[in-house]
Amino acid sequence: MLPYPFPGPFDYRVPETIDPHPGDIVLVPLNGRETVGVVWDARSGDAVPDRKLKPVAAVLEAPAMGASLRRFVDWVAAYTLSPPGEVMAMALRINALRPDFSPFGWRRAEPLPDLRLTEARRRVLAALADGDPRSTAELVRAAGTGPGVVRGMANAGLLVPAPLPLARAFADPDPAHPGPALSPEQQAAAAALREAVAGAFSVTLLDGVTGSGKTEVYLEAIAACLGRGRQALVLLPEIALSSQWLDRFARRFGVAPAVWHSDLTARTRRLTWRAVAAGGAPVVVGARSALFLPFPDLGLVVVDEEHETAFKQEEGVVYHARDMAVVRARLCEAPAVLVSATPSLETVANVEAGRYRRLTLPHRHGGARLPAIVAVDLRETPPERGKFLAPPLTAALEQTFARGEQAMLFLNRRGYAPLTLCRACGHRMECPNCTAWLVEHRIRRQLACHHCGHAEPIPPTCPHCGAEHSLTPVGPGVERITEEAMERFPDARRLVMASDTMPGPHAAAAAARAIEAREVDLIIGTQIVAKGWHFPHLTLVGVVDADLGLGGGDLRAAERTVQLLHQVAGRAGRAEAPGRVLLQTFSPEHPVMRALVSGSFSQFMEQEAALRRPGHWPPYGRLAALIVSADAAEEADATARALGRAAPSGDGITVLGPAPAPLALLRGRHRRRLLLKTRRDMAVQPLLRSWLAQVPVMRGTRVDVDVDPVSFL
Repeated sequence: MLPYPFPGPFDYRVPETIDPHPGDIVLVPLNGRETVGVVWDARSGDAVPDRKLKPVAAVLEAPAMGASLRRFVDWVAAYTLSPPGEVMAMALRINALRPDFSPFGWRRAEPLPDLRLTEARRRVLAALADGDPRSTAELVRAAGTGPGVVRGMANAGLLVPAPLPLARAFADPDPAHPGPALSPEQQAAAAALREAVAGAFSVTLLDGVTGSGKTEVYLEAIAACLGRGRQALVLLPEIALSSQWLDRFARRFGVAPAVWHSDLTARTRRLTWRAVAAGGAPVVVGARSALFLPFPDLGLVVVDEEHETAFKQEEGVVYHARDMAVVRARLCEAPAVLVSATPSLETVANVEAGRYRRLTLPHRHGGARLPAIVAVDLRETPPERGKFLAPPLTAALEQTFARGEQAMLFLNRRGYAPLTLCRACGHRMECPNCTAWLVEHRIRRQLACHHCGHAEPIPPTCPHCGAEHSLTPVGPGVERITEEAMERFPDARRLVMASDTMPGPHAAAAAARAIEAREVDLIIGTQIVAKGWHFPHLTLVGVVDADLGLGGGDLRAAERTVQLLHQVAGRAGRAEAPGRVLLQTFSPEHPVMRALVSGSFSQFMEQEAALRRPGHWPPYGRLAALIVSADAAEEADATARALGRAAPSGDGITVLGPAPAPLALLRGRHRRRLLLKTRRDMAVQPLLRSWLAQVPVMRGTRVDVDVDPVSFL
């Protein structure tokens, strides 16, 4: 199998000098050059004459790809209709195959040359008397001399270079290391998870209110896994925001785990990949790509915040890490634990069907109470003209600061304003490459597209009518809310938490430390602030625009909004001081707002399920999207129409479209969508394969398949 978008593995001849086995990583010729591949299990269907086969060049000295990982690659490829080589490429990590050269130190020459020895040289030789090699720095410390003495001894032949043993990349976590005291509820849940770890494959939903200590509970499952000598994997939706999680892990096990995400250096990724393959990384916490690491004995998979849409990969191989984590666990005969305070309807439906078990933590840990949530009706108490914080919210902020407590303002929109228009002619600044408005980023003095990355300076005149100083921002982003907060509360120490201001794990860790040290009074953030933070002195959360996620035609809009706002609200009142949450909304009567105010999340999900069941919408039916894209609109339309004519039909099958995608132009390519909907008991993959086989796709046009779509843009 080669890491390219071929439909399957290639045949090669095996020379007598080598003996490759399934899973071995080999070097093979391809189109006049050598490339890396993996010996796969299945033989190709067509027998190729031996004289036409090119020989395998070499078996590389690299960890073999285990059988369970090869089966996982095949499963993901078949489910997502992706080329198996592209899926395998995510697991192969070509960079990790480069050998790490051992650092070199010094050993005594045997026999020693007959030379006069100074006292300093005698001390160096004495430090090497046990025969173990030492680095120059170690010898300098042990002998109390300078590096020049060591170099001189090497030049004189008294010392010879010798490789130093490589230190283990990761220390072993101690399952018996004393952790925090668990409540009776937590102890019962932890015992159930430990029992699951002792068994074969199972899936458990660990459901608990925000602040109930779900992390501490599943850390006990990890301890049980380590006690059995197996490895554990924890997936987080935003690994850049994992600083507090890593602190909790270190407090429980005495050491840090291995970490896997895209911000690691190439060398760290290589060391981590090899450590995982050798069993030297007992616990890995990572982003969704960590699913494809070469665990030889994976004994537990945990998906934290399982409801998060960040687990869906939308580019390249399109897959949902939560669902694939369950598959990886099944293929490794290991338990999976899905964790959330607001579980997805898909997971709840699996619980109701008996496929998953459910453990619930209904109370906050340590006596903390859930925050009181109030809807602020913007029709009755609107903000001042040109402002976005209503009087009830500004009054609550003043009271919070007066008590010396911390507050948070949440708005899920980056930048200063989502739209810039001309007051003279009404022209709207839009992206030349996408069907999207340009977002003003006043700090950078730019208009930017959040879909393709296009950016341009804010022009002094309208590009349409030429009017000077007529461009005006419309609507708020977090920069504009920060500006308003600065005017209203000039003495409050502010911190903005958004992907623009916190680009990686180090910035997130520094922000968390500043908040915990009470160096910040007001946190202003996007959805980053909703993900699992624990700030004990934060008592007020203000949601600037609670209606923001409810627009559009997304069937999951209400579910996502209630999950996001419930998680944001859960940041308040996590210690002794009671918390309070204010939701600014124009629709306090909306079911989402009523559910948040009443705290009836489960009742809301039951109502949501009742809306989806009759029409066989997920999770009570299956969806798959075809996205046609081309440089020219006519070419996209032609392929989309051909797919529409060849669409499958039958009882329980519905095809919607073709129609322009909501983002009909994205990165300069025109896009059309078709949506296949079936009953739950029907497999969509055979339908899709048959459908796609009937329609030739012209050069320059792409048809991407998204099984179980999360985004409908």
